[in-house]
Amino acid sequence: MDIEDFMLTCPSKKFLGVECLGCGAQRAVMLVFEGRFTEAFEMYPAVYTLLLFFCLLGISFIDRKRKYTTVLLFMALINLMIMITSYVYRHSTLFS
Repeated sequence: MDIEDFMLTCPSKKFLGVECLGCGAQRAVMLVFEGRFTEAFEMYPAVYTLLLFFCLLGISFIDRKRKYTTVLLFMALINLMIMITSYVYRHSTLFS
């Protein structure tokens, strides 16, 4: 049994045939865990900032004394910009 058997399918890609902003994130995280860092970045450029965001989000739930709101919002904005840029780039080169 392989871990890829348990990965979620993208509803946007499945039903509409169009990739979403998150397509490739699961596979990229798995590549990071396998130690294939360059391939993970090529598959999903926001993988490292996304992992950092989720680690920081987990820390914010554990450490209730400090406020992480500003940092989390900044990280979410950075992730969104990377995701949109890579999505536009991937689709602009796809149709060129």
